[in-house]
Amino acid sequence: MRAELRVALAWLSELRLSSGAGSGMCLLLGATGVGKSLLVKRLQKLSSRDGKGDLGDPPPTRPTVGTNLTDIVAQKKITIRELGGCMGPIWSSYYGNCHSLLFMVDASNPTQLSASCVQLLGLLSAEELAKASVLILFNKMYVSVSDLPCYMTIEEMKSLIRLPDLIACAKQNITTLEISAWKGTGLSDVLRWLQDTHRTNG
Repeated sequence: MRAELRVALAWLSELRLSSGAGSGMCLLLGATGVGKSLLVKRLQKLSSRDGKGDLGDPPPTRPTVGTNLTDIVAQKKITIRELGGCMGPIWSSYYGNCHSLLFMVDASNPTQLSASCVQLLGLLSAEELAKASVLILFNKMYVSVSDLPCYMTIEEMKSLIRLPDLIACAKQNITTLEISAWKGTGLSDVLRWLQDTHRTNG
C-alpha cells in the first residue's frame, strides 16, 4: 500500500510540474463531496454563455481523485485547478503561483463544518497564499432534490467558525457567497468575481 501511495504521489507531482501554474491559475479546494466538480462544470457552461441563459440539468459527476484542470474563458482565460478533498495533506504542493482561491463549504452538512474550518485556517495561514484573493462558497444553500435541508442558518455557520474574526485577521482579501451549484443559484456572481479578480491579478 505504501509503495502504491508513493507511486501516486510521484505521478501527481509530475502532473503538477508538467501542467504549469499559468498566469490565470485559480485553486478550487474543499472537503470531499462539497460540490467542487459540479461547480466547475457549471461555471464552464455559464462562461460559454457569457453568464446568461438556462444551465439545464446538472451534469453527472464523480469524486475527484487527484487533480482536474479546467479552462474558463471569462474575458480572459482562467484555469481552475480542482484538487480532490482526499488530497488535503498535499494541497500545499499546489499553492505556488496561485492568484485566486475558491474554498467550498457544504452548508447542508454542519457536522463537516469544523473540519472545513480547520482546512480554511490552514489555507489562510499559508505564506504562499498570502497574496491570493479568496472566495468562500457556502454551497447547497437552496433545497432541491439533490440538496439536503440545511439545519443551520448561514449566520449561525459564520458565527460558529468565527468567520468575521478570520476575515479581519487574514492577510488575504476574502469574499463570501451563498450558492447552489446544483440549481445554478449564485454562479453568475462567482463568475463575475473570477473576472474581476483575474483582471486585477492576471
